[in-house]
Amino acid sequence: MAMHDSLPQVLLVEDELLVQDLLQSALEDAGFEVACAESAEAAINLLQRRPGEFVGVVTDINLGSGRTGWDVGRAARRADLRLTLVYMSGGAAHEWAGEGEPDSMILAKPFAPGQLVSARRPTRSCGIRRC
Repeated sequence: MAMHDSLPQVLLVEDELLVQDLLQSALEDAGFEVACAESAEAAINLLQRRPGEFVGVVTDINLGSGRTGWDVGRAARRADLRLTLVYMSGGAAHEWAGEGEPDSMILAKPFAPGQLVSARRPTRSCGIRRC
């Protein structure tokens, strides 16, 4: 369980290390503690090992071979329905309406790191929201 004195924690799932570093810095500058995973498997493992610790999950869709960010999103919702869930993609944004979890959003790459920090949870009825 997260300590009450600690910063709100976000799980960032990104397999490109330069992008991960940039987004991690933006989230930390905005007052979040960031746990990073480079694969869907690692992210799902963290969600299972640390239930209730995260306020949000930010995941790339295409994470190399194996599981995807869609799988991470499903695992995040199983872990906690209240999590803010943000997907990022350079090529799979068109799949969000069918694959994304309810009350999630998608950021189409490229985007400015500040757009991630200000991401909110739109309803599915909004359609794809590109920030």
